[in-house]
Amino acid sequence: MKLKKVIKWTGVAILVSLVLGFVALFVAYWRSTNECDRNTGIPANPIKAIVHCEYGSPDVLKLEDVEKPAPNDNQLLVRVRAASVNPLDLTIRGPWLIRPLLGMRKPKDTRLGVDYAGTVEAVGKNVTQFKPGDEVFGGKDGAIAEYICVLGDRAVTSKPANTTFEQAASVPVAAITALQGLRDKGKIQAGQKVLVNGASGGVGTFAVQIAKSFGTEVTGVCSTRNVDLVRSIGADHVVDYTKEDFTKTDQRYDLIFDLVGNHSFSERRHILNPNGICVMAGIGGAGWHDGMGIRLAGELDAYVRSRFVSQKFISYIAQFNKKDMMVLGDLLQSGKMTPVIDRTYKLNETADALRYLEQGHARGKVVINLE
Repeated sequence: MKLKKVIKWTGVAILVSLVLGFVALFVAYWRSTNECDRNTGIPANPIKAIVHCEYGSPDVLKLEDVEKPAPNDNQLLVRVRAASVNPLDLTIRGPWLIRPLLGMRKPKDTRLGVDYAGTVEAVGKNVTQFKPGDEVFGGKDGAIAEYICVLGDRAVTSKPANTTFEQAASVPVAAITALQGLRDKGKIQAGQKVLVNGASGGVGTFAVQIAKSFGTEVTGVCSTRNVDLVRSIGADHVVDYTKEDFTKTDQRYDLIFDLVGNHSFSERRHILNPNGICVMAGIGGAGWHDGMGIRLAGELDAYVRSRFVSQKFISYIAQFNKKDMMVLGDLLQSGKMTPVIDRTYKLNETADALRYLEQGHARGKVVINLE
């Protein structure tokens, strides 16, 4: 009898928890709002910016007048000359799994973009490293706008003179992802053999060049149409995946930087040296696409299984910081890293830029020119 009571009340507790959870989600859904619901007046100092008040396809993006930001004591006011789009921007579709973070019914953050390059227009009184007229680049939410305010001690650094605004704007998210994945997670060392799977994409083109800057022997994997491109940015060897499966060769690698995730744990382990590392940096394409769920499950399986073998499979989330932005600036200045730009769009064509990115065939980066 006692066991039956325990089972009964456990069931009741679970049911009540489920009901309360559902009610909480329901309330959160209907209370979800954003600044579009509150801003009804005409901006006193209007600037143009890309906004999205609702979730949906790139069709929800609008070019609207918003209030020109004013820098606080620790910020720079930057006139944006160029920006770029990333797969992260496709969260405008509002995947349900991450809506608790983004906003249940409507997006909390209505602005788009992170990567930017531009000219400093004004600085706060505590900012000493920059002055009006300086050319800078970095990462800041809402970057696809005519002006943004950024903290002077965060993800912003000087733009090298040998780099255009469009090139600099293509760097932040993609290049810092490659840098931190290779250096911090992959423990890259001179003389190693490194394979980049997905070498022709936004992150991949930077990964090939950054890996070469460490003095490694780099093999890039891409499709037939991108073989010459990947070779031109410094890859020592290029594998055309439409003709050859890189996991079915006798070649072994110290480090795999995998942006596609289209091979199993066993297949990738087969080509890793005994103490090799596979950095799982992506699952191919941009946005939600066919096979994405299977690839995510495969990467989780690889991460867990690698806990029991000498080779390591590691995933991570890149983080902006000033020191690494300066490293990227030095790579641009030295010529060791040259951004690959596929297409350039105007500010009022941002939706078209995201549609193109979403197709998953961009070679390098897709840039927004605001000049």
